[in-house]
Amino acid sequence: MPRSARHANLETRTGRARLRTRRAPYFVKIAKGLRLGYYRGATAGTWIGRRYLGNGSYETDPLGLADDTTEPDGAKVLDYWQAQEALRRWAERNRLADMGMVRRGPYSVANAVRDYLEEITAEKPARPVRDARYIFGNSVVPELGHVLVENLTSDQLTRWRNNLAGRPRGVRKKRGATGRATRPVPDTDEARRKRKASANRCLTMLKAALNRAFHGGRVASDMAWRKVKPFSRVEKPVIRYLSAGEARQLVSACPKHFRRLVQAALLTGCRYSELTNLRCADFNTDSDTLSVRQAKSGKPRHVVLTSEGRTLFTAWTAGRPANAYIFLREDGHPWGRAHQQRPLNDASEVAKISPPVNFHVLRHTHASHLAMKGVGLGVIAAQLGHADTRVTEKHYAHLAPSYVADTIRAHFPSLGIGEDGR
Repeated sequence: MPRSARHANLETRTGRARLRTRRAPYFVKIAKGLRLGYYRGATAGTWIGRRYLGNGSYETDPLGLADDTTEPDGAKVLDYWQAQEALRRWAERNRLADMGMVRRGPYSVANAVRDYLEEITAEKPARPVRDARYIFGNSVVPELGHVLVENLTSDQLTRWRNNLAGRPRGVRKKRGATGRATRPVPDTDEARRKRKASANRCLTMLKAALNRAFHGGRVASDMAWRKVKPFSRVEKPVIRYLSAGEARQLVSACPKHFRRLVQAALLTGCRYSELTNLRCADFNTDSDTLSVRQAKSGKPRHVVLTSEGRTLFTAWTAGRPANAYIFLREDGHPWGRAHQQRPLNDASEVAKISPPVNFHVLRHTHASHLAMKGVGLGVIAAQLGHADTRVTEKHYAHLAPSYVADTIRAHFPSLGIGEDGR
């Protein structure tokens, strides 16, 4: 870490207030060929950077406002020491730009987000791109979009993360409504845990965009966000699944065309989007598998069908064109991305399942019953399309038969206190 340069007249507000107003800035030497300037205005001053380029030429650029009348925030308003740090970052960025290693010119968080979205649009399926666009537009750009990436500080990012964790959860607004609709401020341990977990996801997404900018040579350093850590011990998966009896009741309560989707989800563990994109050609009768080509991870996989699943898919695809969607609505149109919850709510009410299930519970039901039957977590991960077994273990390991549970149940004696006594 370079030593900070001292200057009695510029270090404090009092010292700067004694300086007379003039057209030329007051400069202090920070390093060889590098000067920090202070321009004394009528009410407040401005920090200016100057870099020697050789042959008698200089490069200057405003760094930010001085903290003459406002408390410093490390971004727009800088004290003397923060101005030195900003000057060094500016000089280093321009030095690398001279060598062709980074992009020249101001580069804000909004620019990094835009470049990131452009890149992942060409690499990933539509759904993760849509989710990333929502997170950036709702939680990142409004607060940090105007900040230059080279001016980001760890403290600024930490405060942004903490503000996200304390902010009420947003709700979907009606079309045409203005303002941000929110739920109550989180006031329980579980509500605060969920908000912290949500803030972690936003932080991860922002870091992904900033890391792309750093590795792409658009910014000089990644130190500011590398120091910011997510909230710890807030990922607490609560897995809900249906018993075999509840699954039968739910299927019986569904209307005919939606019932097929529910049956397929329970028998395959596929996501809603994966099922609605299936074509008749994706059902392989020779291997009794489904080819999921548009998965969340972007990697295709083959889902194994049981005899029950094979019978249903054979009936659903018999005599139909290979490029036809397997699952269609009653009007013959494909299912949309938000058409599943309302019929699930209605079916849950008829089946007396409370609270109503969402479509992901059907996926959890498939995996949970496999785990309880002793199927290996690696096999379950392959069936669900997890990249490795870490996610599978976090969600389903507690359901798998274990040596510890079997040993305790076999050896702990009966105490004779299981019945209600007087």
